[in-house]
Amino acid sequence: MAISAQGLGDSHVFIGSLNPLAAPWAAWKEAYLAADGRVVDAMQQGASHSESQGYGLVLATIFGDNAAFDLIYNWTEQNLAIRSDALLAWRWLPADSGAVPDLNNASDGDLFYCWALVMRGQRDGNSAMLDRAKAIANDLVAKCVVLSPDESGRLLMLPAAQGFTEEGTANINLSYYMPLAMNEVAQATNTPLLTKCAADGVDMMRMLAAEGTMPDWIGVGPNGFFVSPKQSDRNGYEAMRVALFLIWSGNREHPAVAAQLAAYRSAATRERARLAGGKNVTVFERRTGAVLEISDHVGYGALPALIECMQAKGIGSTIPFYRTNNQAYYPATLHLMAMIVQIIATPECVPI
Repeated sequence: MAISAQGLGDSHVFIGSLNPLAAPWAAWKEAYLAADGRVVDAMQQGASHSESQGYGLVLATIFGDNAAFDLIYNWTEQNLAIRSDALLAWRWLPADSGAVPDLNNASDGDLFYCWALVMRGQRDGNSAMLDRAKAIANDLVAKCVVLSPDESGRLLMLPAAQGFTEEGTANINLSYYMPLAMNEVAQATNTPLLTKCAADGVDMMRMLAAEGTMPDWIGVGPNGFFVSPKQSDRNGYEAMRVALFLIWSGNREHPAVAAQLAAYRSAATRERARLAGGKNVTVFERRTGAVLEISDHVGYGALPALIECMQAKGIGSTIPFYRTNNQAYYPATLHLMAMIVQIIATPECVPI
């Protein structure tokens, strides 16, 4: 089925026998989705968080899996939608008697969750779901979108409502920005500030790409960007999502994508021995491209393979075939997302 990079509306959702990723989606559900609708991140104390629930809800929507959607949605509404506003508490821990030890939100989790509600609500003509999405979008803008302290006029999306601003500065995480999701949510919920925030985020990524790969975290102050002493500016487990989300959003020529590809190519040459046997880079020193961490999880290999094929503009790709055995929730989810993006944005990059 052809899928447009411009959106995933009614005619663009994978359905039934036409779904080329039916087996990977079934494997993902079996490995990470509990019977009650909780998406389990075993590597993080068995937690469920608004990110995992939001990612799961988007995947269920894309695959047209209403049963999985309803399970994820109902569990999330019962267990994370417990703040005084429309946003989600960011983490649920099974070992905690209160289950939610911190009521702060996570803006990326809220964004993906809201995006799934928009897609499902529009597809089914479900006004209640669209109303819920609008409430989330309004509070996301009200609580997490702020004016940049550098007097550029840009808007920033904070990682959460509390804890990321102090003394005229802000700490942001550009992997929390998903331009396609922000734009589609903004259009559906009449929150134009989210559209501007998305455009400003893409612009900031362009500025930072002049220095190297994207940082996991970056500070913004009156004089522009700075490395926060409280957060890592390495290009690691979070920033690796930036190129994926840009390609998904139709920004495949963005310099941040090129910078990530350059880092992967350099590592493949300089670290050939360390990366033998299917190992993949997970953390770079962003300015030098030095490899700081590697992983056996196959999902991390899907990202460089996708970017490499997209850049080469050829037929076929070294994107690894999907599997969940011996793979944690996070790389497995990125792997599945990369395969979705391959079909949406780079259909020539069929895994071979």
